[in-house]
Amino acid sequence: MKKISVSVLTTALGCALAAQPVQYVNPFIGSDGMGHTFPGACVPFGGIQLSPDTDTIPHNVEGRYQNRVYDYCAGYRHSDGTIVGFSHRHLSGTGHSDLGDILLMPTTGEVKLVPGTKDCPESGYRSRFNHESETASPGSYEVTLDDYGIRAELTATQRVGVHRYTYPAGEAQNIILDLGHGIYGYDGKVRWSTLRVENDTLLTGFRLTNGWSRTNYTYFAISFSKPIRDYGCKDRKKSLYSGFWRRFDIEHNFPDMAGRDLAAWFTFDAGEPVTVKVAISAVDASGAVRNLEAEAAGSFEEIASSAEAAWNSRLGRFTVEGTEAEKTMFYTSLYHTLINPSVYMDVDGRYRGVDGNIHEAKGFTNYTVFSLWDTYRAEHPFLGVFFPSENADMIRSMVAHYQQSAVGMLPVWSLMGNEGWCMSGYHAVPVIADAIVNGTYSDNGEALEAMVATSRVGFYEGVAEYMAKGYVPYDVSDTGASTTLEYSYDDWAIYAAAVKAGREDLAAEYKKRAQNYRNLYDPSIGYARPRYSDGSFKKDFDIDQTYGEGFIEGNSRNFSFHVPQDVAGLIPLMGGEKAFLKKLEDLFAMDLDPKYYADNEDIEKECLVGGYVHGNEPSHHVPYLFAWTSKPWLTQYWVREIINRMYREGIDGLGGNDDCGQMSAWYLFSAMGFYPVCPGSGQYVIGAPYLPYIKIELASGKTLEIKADGVSDKNRYVKSLKINGRLLNRLYVNYDEIMDGGIWEFEMSSRPSKTKNMNKPYSLTIQK
Repeated sequence: MKKISVSVLTTALGCALAAQPVQYVNPFIGSDGMGHTFPGACVPFGGIQLSPDTDTIPHNVEGRYQNRVYDYCAGYRHSDGTIVGFSHRHLSGTGHSDLGDILLMPTTGEVKLVPGTKDCPESGYRSRFNHESETASPGSYEVTLDDYGIRAELTATQRVGVHRYTYPAGEAQNIILDLGHGIYGYDGKVRWSTLRVENDTLLTGFRLTNGWSRTNYTYFAISFSKPIRDYGCKDRKKSLYSGFWRRFDIEHNFPDMAGRDLAAWFTFDAGEPVTVKVAISAVDASGAVRNLEAEAAGSFEEIASSAEAAWNSRLGRFTVEGTEAEKTMFYTSLYHTLINPSVYMDVDGRYRGVDGNIHEAKGFTNYTVFSLWDTYRAEHPFLGVFFPSENADMIRSMVAHYQQSAVGMLPVWSLMGNEGWCMSGYHAVPVIADAIVNGTYSDNGEALEAMVATSRVGFYEGVAEYMAKGYVPYDVSDTGASTTLEYSYDDWAIYAAAVKAGREDLAAEYKKRAQNYRNLYDPSIGYARPRYSDGSFKKDFDIDQTYGEGFIEGNSRNFSFHVPQDVAGLIPLMGGEKAFLKKLEDLFAMDLDPKYYADNEDIEKECLVGGYVHGNEPSHHVPYLFAWTSKPWLTQYWVREIINRMYREGIDGLGGNDDCGQMSAWYLFSAMGFYPVCPGSGQYVIGAPYLPYIKIELASGKTLEIKADGVSDKNRYVKSLKINGRLLNRLYVNYDEIMDGGIWEFEMSSRPSKTKNMNKPYSLTIQK
């Protein structure tokens, strides 16, 4: 298997590669800058993401936030020159973090049980490394640890991380197991950990952490390919009371270890490489052992081959034509969309629920890592179209979360059997509604019940006031304006699902709630503006400022367009079509003053196209809003500009956080020529294909071919679109048209097509 070496990134991608799409994936894209991706080993939607961690910046020191921790959301930063070790769970492209569970590090020579620092790696067990020795492809990762001369190879299954360490000849072989390590770690994050030596090749244990995932149980089983010669441990933060364990020397060859900051070491005789298999469970150690036995019985090569095959079975459903760089971006984006959500249950179906109890997933696979504020926009719609069975199980997992929730809500940001409460809205709702409307999820009434109940939880961020006043007051929530816009769309999604279910009572209630967005628009400026409880608008308002102006991770200039359910109803509120168009065009053409993003973790210049913030999700649908105006071709112009600027094959090649596949899903839809502006409508707004040919093997067995002969930066405009030979006279395609497959032929041109009388996409106040 030809793997991409990060050291020859720009040249290797230009070589003639084998036909398998996995060979066009570059896991290093986005591993520096704001991409926050990791280059390690995983399988599609796997519960293991085995990857190197390159530093140990804590989230806080004595309660004071450490700014640089943001750089390490994925654990790995390409600009670093040392590796601390290899841990088993990572988040992909998020702007906040946790995990980094169960870190292993192979060493030689003197045993050290502290990580050391990047400036002085020899003060601990970490090692320098050189990118020349580093390679990665889906399912595998390799690197040489220069300080030890050890070659480390990684691969994975759904629930097991597999390491192979090849040591220098004649050297005694050490492996460090650091149960105190964690991403976004801090003093006290690890509440307790245990470690048992079951025999000379098997370890079991667990650790309990309190982080973004408030109560995270990680049980593990570790098997070695050769017998342990000696071992020991140190609790780097000893308890003030140890009971009568003090009668033993628990730091040397004692098989029952525990502590709040436990690091252990294991030594093996020199000779053949050591293969280490690490299975994880959230249920118990016996579950981890069963996962180990079920998934990791083969050799390292066999497991790595299976991981590659798992990726190829999914990536290989897409065939694209283009330059080598364009193929790499396409398949890497596809790879990113299939990392999270991730499986969160043992091979026997047991998992730990949000109530802390053990449940069994009957008839579905349970998932976690729901970054819903991000992923409802394109990631879940993408999975719903092209991986519908997995997306349906994700929805079943969300409904189970609701049923176990003490507060009676669907997940907001679900992480390892916990609610993380990150961001705003209740965006599991549109994910479910989209699948119900498209017919990929059959609701027996439980999902609609969960959606409605979630929208009525009064103590959740201004919901009580929202229900009473029709908006979330700024004096109740400092992000009340954006939250109102988000609730309004989510309520429309309930309306759409209620219509599908024939629930006229709910449809009427939520159709009214879906128009609450109207309460925010200040006619004097034509933008959304936060309001106080007394009805007055916030004074001294700056539409370009993100902080302190009533919006979350976005400004009014971008967020005011967040009415995907009723664009036709929004246009008059922004001053009519002429004013609406000017606001849209100005957004892309302006030069945003750097003072508005200089101190913003989520926005930097590389995220911007004018004032449009592609690097943060609230704006992702905005380029497609020209379809509701007299200048729909501007969508085709700006989408290609965004792709050219925001999606590059370099280490910092993503113009913002990938956020569990959302950035990548936007690219994939846009490269195919259509986008789900309003998930739940069953419609996808037409843009323009980025590549000349894409063929997709749909889950139904049908094939969809998208042809755009001659498409280029010059020929970026759509003159016409024929679906199976029939000329389309509208600016959207329907879900059923995608799933029916066939041949779509885009005729491209260097000039905008100003054909009139093209039917516009859905809006609530103009029914089609």
